[in-house]
Amino acid sequence: METIFNYDSPSIALDKLKAKGYTKDFNTEFDELFDYTDDFTIDYLYRYEGATDPSDESTVYGIRNTVSGTKGVFVAGDLSLIEGRKRDIIVNLEIRAKQHD
Repeated sequence: METIFNYDSPSIALDKLKAKGYTKDFNTEFDELFDYTDDFTIDYLYRYEGATDPSDESTVYGIRNTVSGTKGVFVAGDLSLIEGRKRDIIVNLEIRAKQHD
């Protein structure tokens, strides 16, 4: 997993990932991630903190299905504000990706 901390905005991170083929929006199409969590890995993780407010945080994930090759993105602000199961899946994917680094 490639973690990048310095980028100008989440939209720039999304543009970079789109150029790399990460086109599915897992924020709106989360069912595949729900049903086949073990088939997914995080390839890219972009973290952004607001210049004036450190709590103005967002994370952009570049996620790939290792079986089908589907690539997409998931955007999160404060993970503690995301609904339970969705948050758990993203946190577990992030932990698993860090273990493979």
